[in-house]
Amino acid sequence: MMDSDLVYQRRWWTLGVLCLSLLLVVVGNTVLNVAIPTMTKTLGASQSQLEWIVDAYGLVFAGLLLTAGALGDRYGRKGALTIGLVIFGTGASLAALSHSALGVTMSRAVMGVGAALVMPSTLSILTNTFPPHERGRAIGIWAGLAGAGAAIGPITSGWLLGHFWWGSVFLINIPIVVVAVVAGHFLVPTSRDENHERLDPVGALLSIVGLGVLLYGLIEAPNKGWASSQTLGAFAIAAVILGVFGWWELRNPHPMLDLAFFKNPRFSAACGAITFVFFAMFGLFFLFTQYLQLVKGYSPLGAGVRTLPMAFTMMIVAPSSARLVERTSPRTIVTIGLSTVAVGLLLMSRANVGTGYPYLAFVLVVLASGMGLTMAPSTGSIMSSIPMSKAGVGSAMNDTTRELGGALGVAVLGSLLASRYNSHVAPVVRALPANLRHAATESLGQAIAISHTLPGQAGVDLSLGARTAFAQGMTTALMVGASVALVAAGFVFRFLPAEQSFERPGAAPATPAAPAAVGDGAEGEAALNAAKAAALEP
Repeated sequence: MMDSDLVYQRRWWTLGVLCLSLLLVVVGNTVLNVAIPTMTKTLGASQSQLEWIVDAYGLVFAGLLLTAGALGDRYGRKGALTIGLVIFGTGASLAALSHSALGVTMSRAVMGVGAALVMPSTLSILTNTFPPHERGRAIGIWAGLAGAGAAIGPITSGWLLGHFWWGSVFLINIPIVVVAVVAGHFLVPTSRDENHERLDPVGALLSIVGLGVLLYGLIEAPNKGWASSQTLGAFAIAAVILGVFGWWELRNPHPMLDLAFFKNPRFSAACGAITFVFFAMFGLFFLFTQYLQLVKGYSPLGAGVRTLPMAFTMMIVAPSSARLVERTSPRTIVTIGLSTVAVGLLLMSRANVGTGYPYLAFVLVVLASGMGLTMAPSTGSIMSSIPMSKAGVGSAMNDTTRELGGALGVAVLGSLLASRYNSHVAPVVRALPANLRHAATESLGQAIAISHTLPGQAGVDLSLGARTAFAQGMTTALMVGASVALVAAGFVFRFLPAEQSFERPGAAPATPAAPAAVGDGAEGEAALNAAKAAALEP
């Protein structure tokens, strides 16, 4: 076990290992976006299957995060990090060897288990390693790489798909896992909660089932119909299960998630901000990488490279946000960030078949700036509003909101896209035989594949009509996303406290400085009492 001086001396090296582990998890969530068209051809996956391949990872990840964070707090965060990396690598190996959409989906779920152990460990170890005056900067770097990973994934995937088979997008994780495990053994300190709180398996099970049913309803809604009995039934079941989850957590003496945390507006408003910004980010990437390849015709690598403006901007803006917060307030910066995201989504919603790349690159910079301004201050607010001993649970809650927002973004925006694409492409494929018509309405990738089999102008018309229908569907989805981001900006401005604080509940309050010139008598006593009250405020 490292002594405190050695931990402090190696803190930036420790941050490097944590960021490498974090990058592995985040890239694992976005690396498939560029690979989706290739997997559509190879596996013959439908749009619904593609969304489940993407969401299986995030769904298991989000469902297990709180339990994984509690495990790390109780048994050791470094151990949770190491075990999670090994499980993640195992799932990635299984995914690379799969030959069906179901096999990839199940392997992605295994990767989600590993990621659930890794990601909260990184932030909780960071919080316990860095002193308060450096924590904001460290969290900014952590958040910047988390956001940049969303763009790095498509680039890595694009290069691999240009040289190897689609399974290589999973196999590339193995050497990174090895490096992170070995480096972590020497550079990452051990920490845990000495109170040894009990775990909450019932709460974990309820959250997993509730979220799973909710996501199922959202993903299947375009195919079954939003007003169908199956869709409405799924939403009703999800509402009941999640309601039971809340009831259980309120009455459990050792809850997986202490709902009292949400009484602190710094915690609850920041969780909302993280949820909404990742709703926008993951939903955008799910749509945009398909747009680049299938509508604009770029290769997988070409599509990945064209997301670089987003990655570079995120890596610059997120670490810089800590300084901006010091000059203003978390509320101001997060509100500006979410408003900027809304503007970026509106600008991106104007993209069509003929939109040039310079416009797209400009919009990516706008979006990345807004996301970078939102993520780091929101994460800092979450981690500063909980006891240090619960850093794993706090980190897990931060990560849960990220993954829940991301999964919902893919499901909601993906569902809107699919629904609008179906309606817009229907007149285009009306003359096709029934089997081809059904396939063309399932996804743009299948429509383009069919267009290559048609002679002359018929193939050209189908390709152009289907690509136009996709762009029209993306417009609708992104406009909804912009509306959500704008509402989130108003929510944050209303509820997130303006001040920044690194004091945590349960910590002894700082001794107040003696008030200057208090005076005598009732006036002086009132001033002294006011000074004491101010010192005790959260």
